Amino acid sequence: MNTNQNTLSVPNGTIAYDDSGEGPLIVCVPGMGDLRASYRHLAPALVVAGYRVVTTDLRGHGDSSTGFPSYGDEETAGDVEALLDHLGSPAVIVGNSMGASAAMLTAARRPELVTGLVLLGPFGRNPKVSRALTLIMRAATAVPWVTVTWKAYLPSLYAGRKPADQAEYTASLFAALRRPGYAAAFSRTTRLSHDAVERALPAVHTPSLVLMGGLDPDFPDPRAEADWLANALGGTAVMVPDAGHYPQSQRPDLVVPAIESFLTTVVPRG
Repeated sequence: MNTNQNTLSVPNGTIAYDDSGEGPLIVCVPGMGDLRASYRHLAPALVVAGYRVVTTDLRGHGDSSTGFPSYGDEETAGDVEALLDHLGSPAVIVGNSMGASAAMLTAARRPELVTGLVLLGPFGRNPKVSRALTLIMRAATAVPWVTVTWKAYLPSLYAGRKPADQAEYTASLFAALRRPGYAAAFSRTTRLSHDAVERALPAVHTPSLVLMGGLDPDFPDPRAEADWLANALGGTAVMVPDAGHYPQSQRPDLVVPAIESFLTTVVPRG
């Protein structure tokens, strides 16, 4: 697969993205603390299927720059909108976790840019947690501790089947996080709220597919959360067995055909 590595200038920094293939546009947005390589098992399959696939790093993550004044769902949605304006084409947005939150905001704010939404382990609202736990997590994700905390918590998000290249990928993720400025950017990103996403849901009228890992530990009841969001969007929920928060890399054998089937319903083909 021939891949062009690019950067896009946005206010206060740059956003890194890879661009592969030809055909209808698909833009893939990873979750907080992750890299665009989270789509390493999905993007090549979609390119082979005849799509142009762009995978992007979040601001302050991967090969994107740090030093932005703020981080979160709304800021990420702004970066996605800038990327789509730059690419000059509406797209199906594939978003994981926080990337799914940004995708929904983009569909609400700039519906002309979005032909479909594929939401993997999505946050459409804030999880219900106690104030005490919130304070504990804020302390644990402060700059001195955030890398250690993420390294301890990340394996639980891969509940179920592990990607064959998991050790190599995790090593590259933490190598990226250890660079100057990136732990601070990640720490600031963890302070995000999904309130704006929940408020925006009634304005999202884009065809939507919710893919939720049946073992996703970020939700007390993954199926109930997937059904709630799909109902709010008028979309479809599909549970992915033996997968946690990253079904695109844990179960590409199930996720790829589900996404390809959805694409045939929302993307015009010649």
